[in-house]
Amino acid sequence: MSVSRSNHKTAKSSGPTKTSPAASASECKANGRMSIVPGPTYGEMRDPRQIDSSVTRRARRALTENELDPVNLFNIHWYDQSGHVRYIVLPRELTGVNANILVLIGSGFPSGSHKVGPAYSTLIEGEIKGEIRPGEKTILGPSTGNFGIGTAYVSTLKGYRAIIIMPDSMSFERYERIRKYGGMLELTPGTESDVILTLEKTYELKKDPDNYTLAQFELLPNYRFHRYVTGAACLAAAREVGDGRIACFVSAPGSAGTLAAGDEIKSVFNDCSVVAMEPRQCATLYDNLRGQHRIEGIGDKMVTLIHNVLTTDYVCLVHDDDCLVGLKLLQDGARILERSFGVSAKVARSLVGIFGISGIGNILASIKMARYLDLSARETVVTVATDGFDRYPSVMVDLGKRMGRLGDGAIDDRLLARWGKDAFHGADAEEILDVRGSAQKDRLYKQKAQMWTRFGYSRAYLDQMKKMDFWEKEYKEIPAIDREIAALRG
Repeated sequence: MSVSRSNHKTAKSSGPTKTSPAASASECKANGRMSIVPGPTYGEMRDPRQIDSSVTRRARRALTENELDPVNLFNIHWYDQSGHVRYIVLPRELTGVNANILVLIGSGFPSGSHKVGPAYSTLIEGEIKGEIRPGEKTILGPSTGNFGIGTAYVSTLKGYRAIIIMPDSMSFERYERIRKYGGMLELTPGTESDVILTLEKTYELKKDPDNYTLAQFELLPNYRFHRYVTGAACLAAAREVGDGRIACFVSAPGSAGTLAAGDEIKSVFNDCSVVAMEPRQCATLYDNLRGQHRIEGIGDKMVTLIHNVLTTDYVCLVHDDDCLVGLKLLQDGARILERSFGVSAKVARSLVGIFGISGIGNILASIKMARYLDLSARETVVTVATDGFDRYPSVMVDLGKRMGRLGDGAIDDRLLARWGKDAFHGADAEEILDVRGSAQKDRLYKQKAQMWTRFGYSRAYLDQMKKMDFWEKEYKEIPAIDREIAALRG
């Protein structure tokens, strides 16, 4: 197991090299109106060394002392306080494969998830376009959890009221976190698999001109953030692991924002395989299927509008209960990891708290791909843990009620060891679909069109997405956007 961190040395970025001091929402008033609360550029989120050192010091203090201080917006990046990417390389005793499985850790972001990044990016792009201003619009955040939490958090820091639209069967902790950050909830029927209902409700609320939607499934700031910011962090983290290259990048689609990091990786390593992980209970990308599952935070039953189908190479299925059992093992099974897997006590302790359910799903898919691609000990699979365990205690209680054998909701060590080995060491090279061919691309484009023409997008616009020129043009908007963000700060 390696827990080394990559040095923050070579990230490139656009935008200013210094930032104006951050101010609170109450301080940002001009001519009787709320003015814009300052936040980082894309370049500063990619390379936080560009932020003025005085702002960085304030932001670091605020991250632990006052999470609702708006200066926390300048903590929206992948780097720890030592200037290294937050990541971990999993022990081979756990993964059972030769390849390095490198996981970026999203729980270190403000609000506890990297989804705060696209929430902020979408909001700030609305501000520079003049479409929204604090105190004048209510922000809508369609989500299954982490994006909604991020939306509530960023909205509060920037002086907006927020309504989060999400299914009514998500974890208790997600709802509590949204309320903690001042967000209001508009719940729709169903579970993770019913995110389309949240979109329908969002479009209904969007008819009110006083509402403004941070539409994570369809707006390009989400793509820009993950390609430019998350993609760069993946490359930086991989430099000191194995041969320094990335052989494979794995992410659950969700909004498909995180998958955009694969576009940045491919710009450096064009032979990297980009893989979408799906629950086998709802294999929409894999086989046009629909169903219910328990991997909170990834959405499904559609090809999202911002999913760049061109650069997705494989779809890999995992079982939802394997993800839950895997999380239970890493969170509560340190003694099992030592005794049954051969993981050292120190390493086992380091795994506690930093993963959520979708992160385990990404890890299991990474293991499957390492086997499928027959990767060596010099090669690296990179994936992402979107959030940490703090969102899932109630889900673990439910797991015990469903699967425990002691009559009190507990799962004994013997069963957990067996199920954990089945989940990690049993992650085989099956149920992996190659979608590089034209027939598969056409099928995914057809799915996308069926979904998004329902919400008013034209065939002509959707057809543009079939060419890489569309995505490159959106990506190249970043320098101009950064200049406008800097201009807002005066």
